[in-house]
Amino acid sequence: MATLKHIASKNSDYTAIEAYLIYQHDEFTGKQLLDEQGRPMLRESYILDTLECGDYSFATACLLANRKYSKNNHPDDIKSHQYILSFDPRDAADNGLTMERAQALGLNFCKENFPGHPAIVCTHPDGHNHSRNIHVHIVIGSVRTREVERKPYMQKPRDWREGMKHSSTAQTMRHSRVEVMELCEGAGLYQIDLLNGSKERVSEAEYWARRRGQLKLDHENAALTATGQQPRQKKFETAKDTLRKQISSVLYRATSFEDFSDRLLQQYGIAVKESRGCLSYLPAGRTKFIRAKHLGDKFDKAAVLATLQANTERKPKAQFKQDTIGKLVDIQAKLKQGKGIGYERWAKKHNLKAMAQTLILLEEKGLTDEDALDQRIAELDTKFHESLTVVKDLEGRMKANKELRCHVAAHTSTKSVAQQLKAAKRPAAFEEQHRAELTAHRAAAAYFKANNLTKLPSPKKLEAEYAQLASEKAKFYEQYKEAKSELLKLKTAKQNVASYFREEEPAQQER
Repeated sequence: MATLKHIASKNSDYTAIEAYLIYQHDEFTGKQLLDEQGRPMLRESYILDTLECGDYSFATACLLANRKYSKNNHPDDIKSHQYILSFDPRDAADNGLTMERAQALGLNFCKENFPGHPAIVCTHPDGHNHSRNIHVHIVIGSVRTREVERKPYMQKPRDWREGMKHSSTAQTMRHSRVEVMELCEGAGLYQIDLLNGSKERVSEAEYWARRRGQLKLDHENAALTATGQQPRQKKFETAKDTLRKQISSVLYRATSFEDFSDRLLQQYGIAVKESRGCLSYLPAGRTKFIRAKHLGDKFDKAAVLATLQANTERKPKAQFKQDTIGKLVDIQAKLKQGKGIGYERWAKKHNLKAMAQTLILLEEKGLTDEDALDQRIAELDTKFHESLTVVKDLEGRMKANKELRCHVAAHTSTKSVAQQLKAAKRPAAFEEQHRAELTAHRAAAAYFKANNLTKLPSPKKLEAEYAQLASEKAKFYEQYKEAKSELLKLKTAKQNVASYFREEEPAQQER
Protein backbone atom coordinates (compact mmCIF):
# COMPACT_ATOMS: atom_id res chain seq x y z
CA MET A 1 0.00 0.00 0.00
CA ALA A 2 1.79 3.11 -1.18
CA THR A 3 1.13 6.19 0.95
CA LEU A 4 1.90 9.85 0.28
CA LYS A 5 2.95 12.36 2.95
CA HIS A 6 3.66 16.07 2.48
CA ILE A 7 5.97 18.22 4.64
CA ALA A 8 6.47 21.96 4.09
CA SER A 9 9.77 23.39 5.35
CA LYS A 10 10.77 26.98 6.24
CA ASN A 11 14.43 26.03 6.65
CA SER A 12 16.59 28.24 4.40
CA ASP A 13 19.57 25.86 4.71
CA TYR A 14 18.99 23.71 1.62
CA THR A 15 22.17 21.73 2.28
CA ALA A 16 20.58 20.34 5.45
CA ILE A 17 17.97 18.58 3.31
CA GLU A 18 20.57 16.71 1.28
CA ALA A 19 22.55 15.94 4.44
CA TYR A 20 19.46 14.37 6.01
CA LEU A 21 18.94 12.16 2.95
CA ILE A 22 22.51 10.80 2.73
CA TYR A 23 23.69 10.77 6.38
CA GLN A 24 22.38 8.85 9.38
CA HIS A 25 20.29 10.82 11.90
CA ASP A 26 18.84 10.11 15.32
CA GLU A 27 15.17 9.34 14.74
CA PHE A 28 13.99 11.27 17.83
CA THR A 29 16.29 14.31 17.99
CA GLY A 30 17.03 14.64 14.26
CA LYS A 31 20.75 15.20 14.93
CA GLN A 32 23.45 13.66 12.72
CA LEU A 33 25.14 10.52 14.06
CA LEU A 34 28.93 10.73 14.21
CA ASP A 35 31.57 8.01 14.14
CA GLU A 36 34.52 7.67 16.52
CA GLN A 37 36.45 10.39 14.64
CA GLY A 38 33.50 12.79 14.88
CA ARG A 39 32.59 12.53 11.19
CA PRO A 40 29.01 12.11 9.91
CA MET A 41 28.12 8.51 9.04
CA LEU A 42 26.63 7.79 5.62
CA ARG A 43 23.45 5.78 5.32
CA GLU A 44 24.02 2.14 4.53
CA SER A 45 22.17 2.38 1.21
CA TYR A 46 20.48 5.10 -0.84
CA ILE A 47 20.00 6.31 -4.43
CA LEU A 48 19.98 10.04 -5.12
CA ASP A 49 19.27 12.08 -8.28
CA THR A 50 18.50 15.73 -9.01
CA LEU A 51 16.12 17.31 -11.54
CA GLU A 52 15.87 20.83 -13.00
CA CYS A 53 19.13 21.84 -11.27
CA GLY A 54 21.32 22.24 -14.37
CA ASP A 55 25.04 22.14 -13.55
CA TYR A 56 24.44 23.22 -9.96
CA SER A 57 23.65 21.33 -6.78
CA PHE A 58 20.12 21.30 -5.45
CA ALA A 59 20.94 23.88 -2.76
CA THR A 60 22.63 26.23 -5.22
CA ALA A 61 19.80 25.93 -7.75
CA CYS A 62 17.23 26.83 -5.08
CA LEU A 63 19.26 29.83 -3.85
CA LEU A 64 19.73 31.12 -7.40
CA ALA A 65 15.98 30.81 -8.06
CA ASN A 66 15.18 32.72 -4.85
CA ARG A 67 17.59 35.51 -5.81
CA LYS A 68 16.42 35.70 -9.44
CA TYR A 69 12.72 36.04 -8.59
CA SER A 70 13.20 37.76 -5.20
CA LYS A 71 11.36 35.07 -3.28
CA ASN A 72 11.70 33.47 0.16
CA ASN A 73 13.23 36.52 1.81
CA HIS A 74 11.15 36.25 4.98
CA PRO A 75 11.82 33.65 7.72
CA ASP A 76 8.18 32.51 7.62
CA ASP A 77 8.24 31.79 3.86
CA ILE A 78 8.06 28.14 2.86
CA LYS A 79 11.41 27.37 1.24
CA SER A 80 10.85 23.77 0.13
CA HIS A 81 8.27 20.98 -0.02
CA GLN A 82 8.94 17.31 0.68
CA TYR A 83 6.69 14.49 -0.57
CA ILE A 84 7.41 11.01 0.81
CA LEU A 85 6.17 8.08 -1.27
CA SER A 86 6.22 4.92 0.91
CA PHE A 87 5.59 1.51 -0.65
CA ASP A 88 4.16 -1.61 0.96
CA PRO A 89 6.84 -3.84 2.59
CA ARG A 90 5.34 -6.82 0.72
CA ASP A 91 6.06 -5.26 -2.68
CA ALA A 92 9.74 -6.27 -2.52
CA ALA A 93 9.00 -9.99 -2.17
CA ASP A 94 5.68 -10.28 -3.99
CA ASN A 95 5.98 -7.73 -6.81
CA GLY A 96 9.72 -7.44 -7.39
CA LEU A 97 10.11 -3.86 -6.15
CA THR A 98 13.78 -2.82 -5.91
CA MET A 99 15.39 0.45 -4.92
CA GLU A 100 16.28 1.13 -8.54
CA ARG A 101 12.70 0.57 -9.67
CA ALA A 102 11.35 2.73 -6.82
CA GLN A 103 13.79 5.49 -7.75
CA ALA A 104 12.61 5.38 -11.37
CA LEU A 105 8.97 5.61 -10.23
CA GLY A 106 9.85 8.56 -7.98
CA LEU A 107 11.64 10.39 -10.80
CA ASN A 108 8.66 9.93 -13.14
CA PHE A 109 6.27 11.09 -10.42
CA CYS A 110 8.37 14.22 -9.83
CA LYS A 111 8.64 15.04 -13.55
CA GLU A 112 4.88 14.70 -14.06
CA ASN A 113 3.70 16.57 -10.97
CA PHE A 114 6.41 19.14 -10.13
CA PRO A 115 7.84 20.32 -13.47
CA GLY A 116 9.96 23.47 -13.39
CA HIS A 117 11.06 23.09 -9.76
CA PRO A 118 14.61 22.21 -8.70
CA ALA A 119 14.20 18.79 -7.16
CA ILE A 120 16.13 16.08 -5.39
CA VAL A 121 14.84 12.49 -5.44
CA CYS A 122 16.29 9.97 -2.98
CA THR A 123 15.27 6.37 -2.28
CA HIS A 124 15.89 4.58 1.04
CA PRO A 125 15.48 0.81 1.59
CA ASP A 126 13.89 1.04 5.05
CA GLY A 127 11.98 3.40 7.33
CA HIS A 128 12.85 4.52 10.86
CA ASN A 129 10.31 2.01 12.20
CA HIS A 130 12.24 -0.88 10.58
CA SER A 131 9.22 -2.12 8.62
CA ARG A 132 11.44 -2.84 5.57
CA ASN A 133 9.37 -0.56 3.35
CA ILE A 134 11.14 1.06 0.42
CA HIS A 135 10.31 4.77 0.26
CA VAL A 136 11.19 7.75 -1.93
CA HIS A 137 11.84 11.32 -0.73
CA ILE A 138 10.94 13.97 -3.32
CA VAL A 139 12.14 17.42 -2.22
CA ILE A 140 11.40 20.43 -4.44
CA GLY A 141 12.41 24.07 -4.16
CA SER A 142 9.30 26.17 -3.68
CA VAL A 143 10.07 28.52 -6.63
CA ARG A 144 9.32 27.42 -10.21
CA THR A 145 12.17 28.32 -12.59
CA ARG A 146 10.27 27.98 -15.89
CA GLU A 147 6.73 28.16 -17.17
CA VAL A 148 5.09 24.76 -17.64
CA GLU A 149 2.10 23.43 -19.53
CA ARG A 150 -1.15 24.02 -17.68
CA LYS A 151 -2.92 20.85 -16.58
CA PRO A 152 -6.60 20.36 -15.64
CA TYR A 153 -5.94 20.18 -11.89
CA MET A 154 -4.11 23.54 -11.89
CA GLN A 155 -6.43 26.26 -10.60
CA LYS A 156 -4.48 29.51 -10.55
CA PRO A 157 -1.64 31.05 -12.63
CA ARG A 158 0.78 30.39 -9.76
CA ASP A 159 0.45 26.67 -10.58
CA TRP A 160 2.14 26.97 -13.99
CA ARG A 161 3.85 30.35 -14.40
CA GLU A 162 7.58 30.99 -14.06
CA GLY A 163 8.82 32.58 -10.85
CA MET A 164 5.74 31.52 -8.82
CA LYS A 165 5.78 29.38 -5.68
CA HIS A 166 4.39 25.88 -5.34
CA SER A 167 1.22 25.65 -3.23
CA SER A 168 0.06 22.36 -1.75
CA THR A 169 -3.72 22.85 -1.76
CA ALA A 170 -6.42 20.28 -1.08
CA GLN A 171 -6.99 19.86 -4.81
CA THR A 172 -3.31 19.37 -5.63
CA MET A 173 -2.99 16.80 -2.81
CA ARG A 174 -6.06 14.97 -4.08
CA HIS A 175 -4.57 14.94 -7.57
CA SER A 176 -1.24 13.66 -6.17
CA ARG A 177 -2.97 10.84 -4.30
CA VAL A 178 -4.82 9.81 -7.45
CA GLU A 179 -1.48 9.84 -9.30
CA VAL A 180 0.07 7.58 -6.61
CA MET A 181 -2.82 5.12 -6.87
CA GLU A 182 -2.56 5.01 -10.67
CA LEU A 183 1.23 4.68 -10.43
CA CYS A 184 0.97 1.63 -8.18
CA GLU A 185 -1.77 0.09 -10.31
CA GLY A 186 0.32 0.51 -13.46
CA ALA A 187 3.41 -0.94 -11.76
CA GLY A 188 1.49 -3.90 -10.28
CA LEU A 189 2.12 -2.88 -6.65
CA TYR A 190 -0.08 -3.08 -3.56
CA GLN A 191 -2.31 -0.06 -3.04
CA ILE A 192 -5.12 1.23 -0.82
CA ASP A 193 -7.73 3.94 -1.34
CA LEU A 194 -6.00 7.21 -0.46
CA LEU A 195 -9.04 9.38 -1.19
CA ASN A 196 -11.16 8.26 1.75
CA GLY A 197 -10.41 8.93 5.40
CA SER A 198 -9.10 6.41 7.88
CA LYS A 199 -10.96 5.07 10.89
CA GLU A 200 -8.15 6.32 13.12
CA ARG A 201 -6.23 9.46 12.11
CA VAL A 202 -2.73 9.64 13.62
CA SER A 203 -0.87 12.91 13.09
CA GLU A 204 2.88 13.22 12.76
CA ALA A 205 3.14 14.62 16.29
CA GLU A 206 1.06 11.79 17.78
CA TYR A 207 3.07 9.17 15.89
CA TRP A 208 6.34 10.42 17.39
CA ALA A 209 4.73 10.77 20.82
CA ARG A 210 3.83 7.08 20.60
CA ARG A 211 7.37 6.15 19.58
CA ARG A 212 9.01 8.16 22.40
CA GLY A 213 6.47 6.97 24.96
CA GLN A 214 6.89 3.32 23.96
CA LEU A 215 10.68 3.59 24.14
CA LYS A 216 10.51 5.11 27.63
CA LEU A 217 7.98 2.47 28.76
CA ASP A 218 10.20 -0.34 27.43
CA HIS A 219 13.15 0.98 29.48
CA GLU A 220 11.01 1.20 32.62
CA ASN A 221 9.62 -2.33 32.09
CA ALA A 222 13.14 -3.68 31.56
CA ALA A 223 14.19 -2.19 34.90
CA LEU A 224 11.13 -3.73 36.62
CA THR A 225 11.80 -7.14 35.06
CA ALA A 226 15.42 -7.02 36.22
CA THR A 227 14.23 -6.62 39.83
CA GLY A 228 11.73 -9.47 39.46
CA GLN A 229 8.61 -7.30 39.21
CA GLN A 230 5.87 -7.75 36.62
CA PRO A 231 5.22 -4.71 34.35
CA ARG A 232 1.66 -3.41 34.55
CA GLN A 233 1.56 -1.85 31.07
CA LYS A 234 3.36 -3.06 27.95
CA LYS A 235 1.87 -0.81 25.27
CA PHE A 236 2.08 2.98 25.54
CA GLU A 237 -1.06 4.99 24.83
CA THR A 238 -1.30 8.67 24.03
CA ALA A 239 -4.07 10.88 25.41
CA LYS A 240 -5.87 10.55 22.07
CA ASP A 241 -5.57 6.75 22.19
CA THR A 242 -7.22 6.74 25.61
CA LEU A 243 -9.93 9.11 24.37
CA ARG A 244 -10.64 6.87 21.36
CA LYS A 245 -11.04 3.82 23.61
CA GLN A 246 -13.36 5.63 26.02
CA ILE A 247 -15.57 6.97 23.24
CA SER A 248 -15.74 3.55 21.55
CA SER A 249 -16.69 1.76 24.78
CA VAL A 250 -19.67 4.10 25.21
CA LEU A 251 -20.60 4.42 21.54
CA TYR A 252 -21.43 0.74 21.04
CA ARG A 253 -23.76 0.63 24.05
CA ALA A 254 -25.69 3.87 23.59
CA THR A 255 -28.92 4.05 21.58
CA SER A 256 -29.37 7.83 21.16
CA PHE A 257 -27.17 10.89 20.99
CA GLU A 258 -28.45 12.09 24.39
CA ASP A 259 -27.65 8.69 25.89
CA PHE A 260 -24.22 8.76 24.23
CA SER A 261 -23.30 12.21 25.57
CA ASP A 262 -24.69 11.46 29.06
CA ARG A 263 -22.73 8.20 29.37
CA LEU A 264 -19.49 9.88 28.25
CA LEU A 265 -19.92 12.64 30.81
CA GLN A 266 -20.91 10.33 33.69
CA GLN A 267 -18.34 7.57 33.11
CA TYR A 268 -15.29 9.48 31.86
CA GLY A 269 -16.06 13.18 32.31
CA ILE A 270 -15.92 13.77 28.53
CA ALA A 271 -18.08 16.57 27.14
CA VAL A 272 -19.43 16.48 23.57
CA LYS A 273 -20.51 19.43 21.47
CA GLU A 274 -21.69 19.90 17.90
CA SER A 275 -20.63 22.92 15.86
CA ARG A 276 -21.34 23.42 12.15
CA GLY A 277 -22.25 19.78 11.68
CA CYS A 278 -19.04 18.47 13.33
CA LEU A 279 -18.49 16.86 16.72
CA SER A 280 -15.79 17.82 19.21
CA TYR A 281 -14.77 16.13 22.48
CA LEU A 282 -13.41 17.67 25.68
CA PRO A 283 -11.69 15.13 27.99
CA ALA A 284 -11.40 15.81 31.71
CA GLY A 285 -8.48 18.06 32.54
CA ARG A 286 -8.38 19.84 29.18
CA THR A 287 -9.63 23.31 28.29
CA LYS A 288 -9.68 22.93 24.49
CA PHE A 289 -11.98 20.59 22.55
CA ILE A 290 -10.53 17.95 20.22
CA ARG A 291 -12.26 17.73 16.86
CA ALA A 292 -13.53 14.36 15.69
CA LYS A 293 -11.55 14.62 12.44
CA HIS A 294 -8.34 14.52 14.52
CA LEU A 295 -9.41 11.24 16.16
CA GLY A 296 -10.74 9.31 13.16
CA ASP A 297 -13.67 9.02 10.79
CA LYS A 298 -15.65 6.69 13.06
CA PHE A 299 -15.94 9.47 15.65
CA ASP A 300 -17.51 12.12 13.40
CA LYS A 301 -21.20 12.99 13.41
CA ALA A 302 -22.32 10.79 10.51
CA ALA A 303 -20.53 7.67 11.78
CA VAL A 304 -21.71 8.20 15.38
CA LEU A 305 -25.35 8.62 14.36
CA ALA A 306 -25.14 5.55 12.10
CA THR A 307 -23.75 3.45 14.97
CA LEU A 308 -26.44 4.70 17.36
CA GLN A 309 -29.13 3.85 14.80
CA ALA A 310 -27.70 0.35 14.41
CA ASN A 311 -27.70 -0.08 18.19
CA THR A 312 -31.36 0.98 18.32
CA GLU A 313 -32.30 -1.56 15.66
CA ARG A 314 -30.49 -4.37 17.45
CA LYS A 315 -32.10 -3.76 20.84
CA PRO A 316 -35.70 -4.85 20.01
CA LYS A 317 -34.40 -8.17 18.65
CA ALA A 318 -32.82 -8.99 22.01
CA GLN A 319 -36.08 -8.15 23.80
CA PHE A 320 -38.04 -10.34 21.37
CA LYS A 321 -35.86 -13.38 22.08
CA GLN A 322 -36.46 -13.13 25.81
CA ASP A 323 -40.24 -13.58 25.42
CA THR A 324 -40.20 -17.18 24.16
CA ILE A 325 -41.11 -20.67 25.32
CA GLY A 326 -38.32 -23.14 25.95
CA LYS A 327 -38.19 -26.28 23.82
CA LEU A 328 -38.18 -29.71 25.41
CA VAL A 329 -34.82 -31.49 25.35
CA ASP A 330 -34.60 -35.10 24.09
CA ILE A 331 -32.83 -36.43 27.20
CA GLN A 332 -32.30 -40.01 25.95
CA ALA A 333 -30.70 -38.80 22.72
CA LYS A 334 -28.36 -36.52 24.66
CA LEU A 335 -27.37 -39.35 27.02
CA LYS A 336 -26.51 -41.53 24.02
CA GLN A 337 -24.23 -38.72 22.81
CA GLY A 338 -22.24 -38.99 26.04
CA LYS A 339 -23.89 -36.43 28.31
CA GLY A 340 -23.52 -37.12 32.05
CA ILE A 341 -25.80 -37.29 35.10
CA GLY A 342 -25.47 -33.56 35.78
CA TYR A 343 -26.81 -32.72 32.32
CA GLU A 344 -29.67 -35.19 32.81
CA ARG A 345 -30.74 -33.46 36.04
CA TRP A 346 -30.61 -30.03 34.40
CA ALA A 347 -32.56 -31.27 31.36
CA LYS A 348 -35.37 -32.72 33.54
CA LYS A 349 -35.79 -29.40 35.35
CA HIS A 350 -35.68 -27.53 32.05
CA ASN A 351 -38.34 -29.78 30.53
CA LEU A 352 -40.63 -29.32 33.53
CA LYS A 353 -40.38 -25.51 33.22
CA ALA A 354 -40.88 -25.61 29.44
CA MET A 355 -43.94 -27.87 29.75
CA ALA A 356 -45.44 -25.64 32.45
CA GLN A 357 -44.99 -22.60 30.15
CA THR A 358 -46.60 -24.55 27.33
CA LEU A 359 -49.70 -25.53 29.35
CA ILE A 360 -50.15 -21.98 30.68
CA LEU A 361 -49.99 -20.56 27.15
CA LEU A 362 -52.45 -23.06 25.67
CA GLU A 363 -54.93 -22.51 28.50
CA GLU A 364 -54.70 -18.71 28.18
CA LYS A 365 -55.31 -18.92 24.42
CA GLY A 366 -58.06 -21.54 24.79
CA LEU A 367 -56.21 -23.92 22.48
CA THR A 368 -56.06 -27.10 24.55
CA ASP A 369 -57.82 -28.91 21.68
CA GLU A 370 -55.42 -30.15 18.98
CA ASP A 371 -57.68 -29.18 16.03
CA ALA A 372 -58.17 -25.66 17.40
CA LEU A 373 -54.41 -25.33 17.83
CA ASP A 374 -53.75 -26.44 14.24
CA GLN A 375 -56.38 -24.05 12.90
CA ARG A 376 -54.91 -21.10 14.83
CA ILE A 377 -51.39 -21.91 13.59
CA ALA A 378 -52.67 -21.97 9.99
CA GLU A 379 -54.37 -18.58 10.44
CA LEU A 380 -51.27 -17.02 11.94
CA ASP A 381 -49.07 -18.47 9.20
CA THR A 382 -51.26 -16.88 6.52
CA LYS A 383 -51.33 -13.53 8.34
CA PHE A 384 -47.57 -13.65 8.85
CA HIS A 385 -46.76 -14.19 5.17
CA GLU A 386 -49.32 -11.65 3.96
CA SER A 387 -47.95 -8.97 6.31
CA LEU A 388 -44.37 -9.80 5.33
CA THR A 389 -45.21 -9.47 1.62
CA VAL A 390 -46.78 -6.05 2.18
CA VAL A 391 -43.83 -4.89 4.30
CA LYS A 392 -41.32 -5.97 1.63
CA ASP A 393 -43.33 -4.19 -1.07
CA LEU A 394 -43.50 -0.98 0.99
CA GLU A 395 -39.76 -1.16 1.73
CA GLY A 396 -39.04 -1.44 -1.99
CA ARG A 397 -41.23 1.57 -2.76
CA MET A 398 -39.60 3.58 0.06
CA LYS A 399 -36.14 2.72 -1.27
CA ALA A 400 -37.11 3.82 -4.79
CA ASN A 401 -38.63 7.02 -3.39
CA LYS A 402 -35.47 7.80 -1.42
CA GLU A 403 -33.26 7.14 -4.44
CA LEU A 404 -35.41 9.38 -6.61
CA ARG A 405 -35.31 12.17 -3.99
CA CYS A 406 -31.52 11.99 -3.88
CA HIS A 407 -31.23 12.25 -7.65
CA VAL A 408 -33.75 15.10 -7.82
CA ALA A 409 -31.83 17.02 -5.15
CA ALA A 410 -28.51 16.34 -6.89
CA HIS A 411 -29.93 17.41 -10.27
CA THR A 412 -31.32 20.64 -8.81
CA SER A 413 -28.13 21.59 -6.95
CA THR A 414 -25.77 20.82 -9.87
CA LYS A 415 -27.88 22.12 -12.75
CA SER A 416 -26.15 25.52 -12.76
CA VAL A 417 -22.69 23.88 -12.85
CA ALA A 418 -23.69 21.77 -15.86
CA GLN A 419 -24.91 24.90 -17.64
CA GLN A 420 -21.65 26.72 -16.85
CA LEU A 421 -19.68 23.85 -18.40
CA LYS A 422 -21.28 24.56 -21.78
CA ALA A 423 -20.10 28.18 -21.71
CA ALA A 424 -16.68 27.49 -20.14
CA LYS A 425 -13.65 28.71 -22.09
CA ARG A 426 -11.56 25.79 -20.83
CA PRO A 427 -13.97 22.84 -20.55
CA ALA A 428 -11.30 20.34 -19.43
CA ALA A 429 -10.07 22.52 -16.59
CA PHE A 430 -13.63 23.40 -15.53
CA GLU A 431 -14.64 19.74 -15.52
CA GLU A 432 -11.60 18.77 -13.45
CA GLN A 433 -12.39 21.52 -10.96
CA HIS A 434 -16.08 20.52 -10.67
CA ARG A 435 -15.74 16.79 -11.20
CA ALA A 436 -17.86 15.79 -8.20
CA GLU A 437 -20.81 18.06 -9.11
CA LEU A 438 -20.77 17.04 -12.78
CA THR A 439 -20.57 13.34 -11.90
CA ALA A 440 -23.62 13.67 -9.63
CA HIS A 441 -25.51 15.61 -12.33
CA ARG A 442 -24.80 12.98 -14.99
CA ALA A 443 -25.72 10.13 -12.65
CA ALA A 444 -29.07 11.81 -11.95
CA ALA A 445 -29.71 12.34 -15.67
CA ALA A 446 -28.92 8.68 -16.38
CA TYR A 447 -31.30 7.58 -13.61
CA PHE A 448 -34.13 9.73 -15.01
CA LYS A 449 -33.55 8.36 -18.49
CA ALA A 450 -33.46 4.74 -17.30
CA ASN A 451 -36.77 5.24 -15.47
CA ASN A 452 -38.44 7.22 -18.32
CA LEU A 453 -38.89 10.34 -16.19
CA THR A 454 -39.46 13.40 -18.37
CA LYS A 455 -41.02 15.60 -15.67
CA LEU A 456 -39.47 15.60 -12.23
CA PRO A 457 -41.77 15.41 -9.20
CA SER A 458 -41.50 18.08 -6.52
CA PRO A 459 -39.39 17.26 -3.43
CA LYS A 460 -42.33 18.07 -1.11
CA LYS A 461 -44.56 15.59 -2.92
CA LEU A 462 -41.88 12.91 -2.66
CA GLU A 463 -41.40 13.57 1.06
CA ALA A 464 -45.15 13.32 1.67
CA GLU A 465 -45.30 10.07 -0.27
CA TYR A 466 -42.35 8.68 1.72
CA ALA A 467 -44.03 9.61 5.02
CA GLN A 468 -47.24 7.85 3.93
CA LEU A 469 -45.31 4.72 2.94
CA ALA A 470 -43.44 4.74 6.25
CA SER A 471 -46.71 4.99 8.17
CA GLU A 472 -48.21 2.06 6.28
CA LYS A 473 -45.05 0.03 6.75
CA ALA A 474 -45.09 0.64 10.52
CA LYS A 475 -48.70 -0.59 10.73
CA PHE A 476 -48.09 -3.79 8.75
CA TYR A 477 -44.77 -4.36 10.45
CA GLU A 478 -46.52 -4.45 13.84
CA GLN A 479 -48.97 -7.02 12.44
CA TYR A 480 -46.03 -9.00 11.09
CA LYS A 481 -44.21 -8.96 14.46
CA GLU A 482 -47.30 -9.95 16.43
CA ALA A 483 -48.15 -12.79 14.06
CA LYS A 484 -44.54 -14.02 14.05
CA SER A 485 -44.25 -13.92 17.83
CA GLU A 486 -47.48 -15.82 18.46
CA LEU A 487 -46.80 -18.26 15.62
CA LEU A 488 -43.40 -19.22 17.01
CA LYS A 489 -44.82 -19.70 20.50
CA LEU A 490 -47.68 -21.92 19.28
CA LYS A 491 -45.41 -23.99 17.04
CA THR A 492 -43.04 -24.53 19.96
CA ALA A 493 -45.97 -25.43 22.20
CA LYS A 494 -47.26 -27.98 19.68
CA GLN A 495 -43.80 -29.48 19.35
CA ASN A 496 -43.41 -29.68 23.13
CA VAL A 497 -46.75 -31.45 23.51
CA ALA A 498 -45.83 -33.97 20.82
CA SER A 499 -42.40 -34.58 22.38
CA TYR A 500 -43.93 -35.02 25.84
CA PHE A 501 -46.37 -37.70 24.73
CA ARG A 502 -43.67 -39.51 22.75
CA GLU A 503 -41.65 -39.82 25.95
CA GLU A 504 -44.68 -40.85 28.04
CA GLU A 505 -45.67 -43.81 25.84
CA PRO A 506 -42.49 -45.91 26.44
CA ALA A 507 -42.67 -45.15 30.17
CA GLN A 508 -46.29 -46.42 30.40
CA GLN A 509 -45.35 -49.58 28.49
CA GLU A 510 -42.51 -50.28 30.93
CA ARG A 511 -44.87 -49.80 33.92
